[in-house]
Amino acid sequence: MKLRNRAMTFGLTAILASVMVLTGCSSKNNEDKTSTSTNASKTEDSDSNTTTSANATTTETKTKAPRVAFVYIGPPGDGGWTFQHDQGRKYMEEQTGIKADTVENVPESADAERIITELAQNHDIIFTTSFGYMDYTLNVAKKFPKVIFEHTAGYKTADNMGTYFGKNFEASYLAGIAAGKVTKKNHLGYVGAFPIPEVIYNINAFALGALSVNPDIKVDVVWSNTWFDPNTERQAAISLLDKGADVLMAYQDSPATVQAAAERGAFAGGNDSDMSKYAPDAYLTNPVWNWGPYYTGIVKAVQDGTWKNEQFMGSMADGMVDLAPLGAKVPDDVKKMVEDAKAKVLDGSLQVFTGPIVDASGVEKLKAGETMSLDTILTMNWFVKGVEGTIPK
Repeated sequence: MKLRNRAMTFGLTAILASVMVLTGCSSKNNEDKTSTSTNASKTEDSDSNTTTSANATTTETKTKAPRVAFVYIGPPGDGGWTFQHDQGRKYMEEQTGIKADTVENVPESADAERIITELAQNHDIIFTTSFGYMDYTLNVAKKFPKVIFEHTAGYKTADNMGTYFGKNFEASYLAGIAAGKVTKKNHLGYVGAFPIPEVIYNINAFALGALSVNPDIKVDVVWSNTWFDPNTERQAAISLLDKGADVLMAYQDSPATVQAAAERGAFAGGNDSDMSKYAPDAYLTNPVWNWGPYYTGIVKAVQDGTWKNEQFMGSMADGMVDLAPLGAKVPDDVKKMVEDAKAKVLDGSLQVFTGPIVDASGVEKLKAGETMSLDTILTMNWFVKGVEGTIPK
């Protein structure tokens, strides 16, 4: 099993970096590789492709449309993570007129490095859209310094390699507000993907949002140990419904949790993309990604020679992260409450991880008025008070 760990960490020590890589290393993925283009013959020798410039954009790239490629962990039809990246690709194509190549269902293994290497021989910009591609992307970037590499959710860079992700926990907090108001049993459920910081801090943000409007709620957590396995995710959701949860949230790429909740008359939200179409009457909301403007900006920056190897962390304020529209069955007063809170997130007056915050064992993590640093959020390995469940090592 191969894990698509999407946790991003900036400014961490090498020790913390290795811990994050070891946090989880498996996820069930279809390993069949397909591409919109055939692998062209090698056009340049990697040994001769050298430069020492921090800006790896060449004069040749600036005078012609760059050749762009995307590497996907799953199929664009997953309804979640890869679907949203593919929507971003299409937006970029519309804005720039540049047609990109894609390779999907690429496992986080040596196969990834092989595929990225093949793409680097005849492309100018390569987006690798899963955390588990980080080291493979870096290895290839060192061999092809004239090619620009952009990696989702990672923390390693090179002169010709940048990273990008976003504060999706802001939207998780808002989804929690909606959940805390619509529950009738004060019992929420969360289908966690893997016990890694990215998932943990989103569970905590969801719980904090719910607790901010309903101090009596509890959040039950079960782990599916999957990113895209609808059958497993469905069973995990059913286990929470059987325990009495009447509002569910999930962090996987499939709509399985939303669909399972609909069969029981419960509310639910998914992840990554607006999943309302899968169960309109049961849909709550969930965090969504908007990659298009970023992809467009990167391509244009490479074209005009202004690209730099940055570690970009987007947010709701810049539009990389958003909240899907609340479902049709969500009461208007709840929608108004969420919109009011969203306005505060956008203007910066609402910071999700601001004290007082106590963990599930009763230990104070933040004093009243203190705000947690981004590095601390991105390495979180504990649950806030109100969350019930364990975090496997």
